[in-house]
Amino acid sequence: MPDFKEVSLDPATTTDAVLLSNLLELYIHDLSEAFPSVELGVDGRFGYPKLPLYWSEHDRRFAFLIKCNARVAGFVFATRGSPVTEDPDTFDVAEFFVIRQYRHCGVGRQAAHLLWGRLPGKWTVRVSRGNPSALDFWRRTIAHVTNGTVSEFERPGMPNAWLVFAFEIIPRCAVRA
Repeated sequence: MPDFKEVSLDPATTTDAVLLSNLLELYIHDLSEAFPSVELGVDGRFGYPKLPLYWSEHDRRFAFLIKCNARVAGFVFATRGSPVTEDPDTFDVAEFFVIRQYRHCGVGRQAAHLLWGRLPGKWTVRVSRGNPSALDFWRRTIAHVTNGTVSEFERPGMPNAWLVFAFEIIPRCAVRA
């Protein structure tokens, strides 16, 4: 097993669009187990029509590559504005994907912590009840960073309800000497 100490969260640019498009295919394939309504296109791809918005809506959408020891390990898409709150400044984890070989070893948790350190403020994370491993991951990861100060509520969804985690990340203040 490789040494997973060096995890980074690098802002993605338009030059990363093809890479992200390819990673999104793996991600959506994984999600299709929990979301049977996700269908493969006639071209053999799932597609992700919102990807170009991450380059055109710089103040609302944030795309990052997760890297482990300088190798691509996944991605994170975050938005300013969440579909589960009226506050336009609440951040939302829109998509979060870690390649299977980097799962269950702390890479995802470190990436989430890096994301929240980069974009402090109010956050929501929405997880389908049909994705129990993701529920476990997010519950543990959020509890770790918030010391348990998190609200959970359920929203209707198809084919499963959504569990929503709401919490706030306070910016770290500089230590004065």
